[in-house]
Amino acid sequence: MSVRRISKSEYKRVAERMKKIQEEQKLIVSRMRHIKYKIAILSNKGGVGKSFVTASLAGALAVNGRRVGVLDADIHGPTIHKMLGLPTGFGMPARADGTIFPVEVPPGIKLASLGLLLPEDETPIIWRGSLKTAALRELLAYVDWGELDYLLIDLPPGTGDEQLTIAQIIPDLTGFILVTIPSEVSKAIVKKAIAFANRLNKRVIGIIENMAYFRCPEGSVHYIFGKGAAEELAKEYGIEFLGRIPIDPKIREANDKGKLFFLEYPDSEAAKAFLEAAKKVIEIVEGRKLDEAEASS
Repeated sequence: MSVRRISKSEYKRVAERMKKIQEEQKLIVSRMRHIKYKIAILSNKGGVGKSFVTASLAGALAVNGRRVGVLDADIHGPTIHKMLGLPTGFGMPARADGTIFPVEVPPGIKLASLGLLLPEDETPIIWRGSLKTAALRELLAYVDWGELDYLLIDLPPGTGDEQLTIAQIIPDLTGFILVTIPSEVSKAIVKKAIAFANRLNKRVIGIIENMAYFRCPEGSVHYIFGKGAAEELAKEYGIEFLGRIPIDPKIREANDKGKLFFLEYPDSEAAKAFLEAAKKVIEIVEGRKLDEAEASS
């Protein structure tokens, strides 16, 4: 069997690349030391409203007095910047040394997303796995979040490159929050996300059921996609059920207008459900209950 010899130039390129990766990993460790809790929002299925849940949960945590950042790890379909009120191509400030600063939006959420760097909505990102991994590593290494209580990472659907990268290179990842809708199809697929977290020995903090029901103006409730899937999963796997988010036409209106739903309609049933979910996350992650003054602030 012939053995291929590596040329000096090839060896030098590989060595330089490995050195760069090691330097970036050191930067990641340094950045993450200033963030108390790192939570990835995961669903093995698309179309369940994961980015909407991430944006709204970030808003609810910020309203509860927490310093919050959001990292959009959905390389191919970044949308959370719009849900937080920023247009595609808005940009992110940077220094000559490569340090990038997240953009801050009300109510005090810091955001970093490739969607802020694309020239227009229609621009596709046509990258293989290695490029996606490198992009996420560089975002984590060079974005200066400052001091945060929570960093929420909005993951794309599935259990592939992006999910593995986040789980493996973020030191002391606090865990995953799962998002599902109440259909049996979604329930079955979310089980794979639970198995993914367990395989990586990462904690599942809880599960949120989005599009749980629709309440008519006269008060009748309709379970359009089914009922109780998230609670059943929570009981089956011994994880926390964080709450049900109803279907509300105002959610679509706010997202289409580039407004944070949570702030636009704070008295809505969905917004109140997110406040309760955020309260549960704080109690689970921080290990303490909010007193009435904190919960109402």
